[in-house]
Amino acid sequence: MPTNLPAEAKAKWIKVMEAKTPEEKIAAIEEFLSSVPKHKGTENLRHWASRRLAELREELEQKKRRRTGGGITFFIEKEGSAQICVIGLPNTGKSLLVNKLTGAKTVVADYEFSTTFPVPGMLRYEDVLLQLVDTPPLSPGSKLLSKIIGLARNADALLIVLDATKDVLEQFTVVKEILEEEGILLTKPRGRVVLETYRSGKSGIRVTLMGRLINATSEDVRKLLESYKIYNAHVKIYGEVTIDDVEQAIFENITYKPSILFINKADAHNPDDSVVKELGSRFNGPILVGSAKTGLGLDKIGAEIFRYLELVRVYTKAPNAPPSHKPLVLRKGATIYDVAISIHKDFVEKFQYARVWGSSSKYPGERVGLDHVVEDKDVVEIHIRG
Repeated sequence: MPTNLPAEAKAKWIKVMEAKTPEEKIAAIEEFLSSVPKHKGTENLRHWASRRLAELREELEQKKRRRTGGGITFFIEKEGSAQICVIGLPNTGKSLLVNKLTGAKTVVADYEFSTTFPVPGMLRYEDVLLQLVDTPPLSPGSKLLSKIIGLARNADALLIVLDATKDVLEQFTVVKEILEEEGILLTKPRGRVVLETYRSGKSGIRVTLMGRLINATSEDVRKLLESYKIYNAHVKIYGEVTIDDVEQAIFENITYKPSILFINKADAHNPDDSVVKELGSRFNGPILVGSAKTGLGLDKIGAEIFRYLELVRVYTKAPNAPPSHKPLVLRKGATIYDVAISIHKDFVEKFQYARVWGSSSKYPGERVGLDHVVEDKDVVEIHIRG
């Protein structure tokens, strides 16, 4: 449903986007919220704004605690190629799983609520590092719930751990309801919009169609963004998307998180095929079965995360030099532009052409432009002026 925001509210939203510090963001969102009309179309937006205010105030409190040396921060800086938030109900074995996969010193115990703060660790899949973050257990009414949701929203994906010795379907339902109440969707929508905005530069507004726009054109998308004073952005359209979906992406009030289910403790109770099948009818992502205790199925997790997040590795090289051993890790649909900007903005501004070796090229060393879409394990050589 469209938000139908008046011009005054749109103008105040621009101030929200321009705000840099938590204090500035709080003031800007409060002013924006005061100008948002109350009707059915703005319910989710107003809920998001209120939730975002609570998160920012909590962020200020955490910074204050860090300065005074008290308390534990719940913000985990992203490292590696993707951050995966590991969540689940109490005593599902999340901490042991993260410990076994990454070696992180998580708190492992047989009693509930043993984890009270997030613990990050790095999982290696081939030549890619993935950051897993162990979290306190999800529980309705928990004082830590808003902090866990903040971690989940900040992550690139979720690894949801279920306990095979208990009712798996009920656990999934509870987790799904908690997340949806907080604006996080586990069910992949028919389409999604990835909006990347830039504060400055001459990139303009680029629209990449990996799917299709319904009853709208790329020009409509540009006009919508410009009405919010967004002039430098890359909009990626996946699946079937309406102009309302694009507007919703501007506010990020509802977000879809690619998720993987891991049914843990299969060493104690192997779930029936009928249960896994029923779970699959309710969830359209990967479902893995295994045991953190014995190591069963753990070798599949890294590969599944890489595949499901649709990551691609690109190895850059200089002319007459071998490719780098360390890849740039991007998302499916990434272009030479994304490769270039990942190296340095000068590689975009001074770009002449690129040569590509790999599955995306018609022949080895094909000469391509910025819009060329790269694929996994491509080798890219960028040529610039001067």
